[in-house]
Amino acid sequence: MIQLNNQCDLPRIIFGMLFIGAMIIASFWIIQPFILGLAWAAMVVIATWPLLIKLQQLLWGRRSLAVIVMTLLLILLFILPISLIIGSLVDNSHLIITWASTLGRLHMPNLVSLKLLPIFGDKIYDSYHAFVNTNSTALLAKVQPYFGQTATWFVTQAMNIGRLLLHCTLMLLFSVILYETGEQVALGIRNFAVRLGDDRGDAVVLLSGQAIRAVALGVVVTALIQSVLGGIGLALSGIPAATWMTIMIFICCVAQLGPLPVLVPAIIWLYWIGDTTWATVLVIWTFIVATLDNVLRPILIRMGADLPTPLILLGVIGGLLAFGLIGLFIGPVVLAISYRLLTAWINEVNQPINIRKDMVKNHDKS
Repeated sequence: MIQLNNQCDLPRIIFGMLFIGAMIIASFWIIQPFILGLAWAAMVVIATWPLLIKLQQLLWGRRSLAVIVMTLLLILLFILPISLIIGSLVDNSHLIITWASTLGRLHMPNLVSLKLLPIFGDKIYDSYHAFVNTNSTALLAKVQPYFGQTATWFVTQAMNIGRLLLHCTLMLLFSVILYETGEQVALGIRNFAVRLGDDRGDAVVLLSGQAIRAVALGVVVTALIQSVLGGIGLALSGIPAATWMTIMIFICCVAQLGPLPVLVPAIIWLYWIGDTTWATVLVIWTFIVATLDNVLRPILIRMGADLPTPLILLGVIGGLLAFGLIGLFIGPVVLAISYRLLTAWINEVNQPINIRKDMVKNHDKS
């Protein structure tokens, strides 16, 4: 009988790794349609877990009652607004398609108002039209494809209704499951992290949870409150397409641009049409909504962790391009987790000798 050398059985190691790799790829292939919904649900559950525990304490220690309340809140905060957005998209889809098609037929503006400029107005107007008459065709030929591609991308993202509804449904379903079994799932993830990296792996899980809570509380909740209040002001002022503008306020607030890029043009439009009363009311309301960020964000960020504004902006834009509307939530969270882990890893090393000497000298001088 042939005795195999178990200490160095290279074929067995290779075939074992191939089998494990094949199983991982097959498992990923199977769960791929559910990954975004599960990731979204995990972020929502991690961010709202303290609220679930407080509700459970108020509801006589009954987890099931707390889960029902949280499910109703998720429907109110996510499912209902997204359903309204989808209904608005369906009702106005022909207008969007018409607007997108017109972007492919651009014409250079006449800009007659240039003549009103003092001293150099006529000269600037003549120079502009001379440039347009000689170079407009070539310029528009270069610009038009980009406008057409951009409009097509926005229409495709907006009209991908089935995918968005699927992810919303999956998010709600996975959130209910995670609310019910949150402790067991968290323990399993932490045990897996410990198996991979001992105590450091467990610290990675805790840092990731802090980053998710920081984005959810300090960014998304603030943006949600500002967009709701801004939308109320737009609706009461009689601004057309207030629903769409509310969505734009939410996107701008998540991207750390604030509500002013949407509210200020609305105020200007009201003054332009002569509705000075509601324009003044909207000015006051805009001031309240814009300054709410400075009051609300520090309170919420203390519950999570502070994150750089450019990081959130890159996460919003990159997530929107990569995953669509869901990327507004997933993109900043992924970058926030990576940033927190990277900074924690960098801060583990001792400071360079020269920096330590400089700090000691400065301390002695002070």
